[in-house]
Amino acid sequence: MRIGDLSRETGVSVASIKYYLREGLLPPGERTSPNQARYDEAHVRRLRLIRALVDVGGLSIAGTRTVLAAVEDPHVSLHDALGTAQAAVMTRTEPVEDDAAARAEQAVAALIERRGWITNERNPGWRTAVDVLATLERLGGEKVAGLLDVYAEAMEAVAPHEVEAVVVDEDRERSVERMVVGIVLGGALMTALRGMAEASVSAHRSGQAAADRAG
Repeated sequence: MRIGDLSRETGVSVASIKYYLREGLLPPGERTSPNQARYDEAHVRRLRLIRALVDVGGLSIAGTRTVLAAVEDPHVSLHDALGTAQAAVMTRTEPVEDDAAARAEQAVAALIERRGWITNERNPGWRTAVDVLATLERLGGEKVAGLLDVYAEAMEAVAPHEVEAVVVDEDRERSVERMVVGIVLGGALMTALRGMAEASVSAHRSGQAAADRAG
C-alpha cells in the first residue's frame, strides 16, 4: 500500500506518518520510485502501536523511541523491557535533596522490606515514589502519604494479573510489545478507573449520589 492507503487504514494523517518516519519510529517502506514507497501490514501494526503509546499512553517521542527499540532488540528480556517501559512512563525532574527527600527514601525502603518486594533503587518506581512522598510532605499531604500500604496492597493485587496478561511464551517480540503496551496503557486505564471511583465515593459522601438518583 502507498502512504495514502496507510493513512486511510490507520486514521493517521500523512503528515504524522512522515514525521514518524523522520523520527525513526516507523521503519521506511520499500522504495518503488525516488518519491514513493510501499508499506505493508507490519507498518499498520507499528503505526497503531506508536499512536497508542503517544496519544493514549502520553509518552514523549523520545520515550516512544526507547520503548520501540526494546521491542525490536532480540537481546532485551521481558524483565528488562518492563523496566524500559516503566522508565518511559515515569519521567521525573531533577530531585530536591532535603530532609523530606531523606525521609521519603527511608519510607520507600521500609515499605519494600515490609512487603518483601524484590526491587531496589534502580527501579524507576523507586525514584518516583520517593519524589512523590517528599513532595507530599512539603505540601502538607501527610494523610495521602499515610496511604502508602493501601496503595501497595492494591498494586500487589493488580501486578500478577498484568504481568500474566502480557506474556506470550511462544513469541518473544509479541511478548515484549504486549509488555510495554500493557505497562503504558494499563497505567492510563488505572488512572481512569481511579478517577471514576473517587468521583463515586465523593458523590456518596456529599449526598450528590442521592440527588443524582432522584434527578
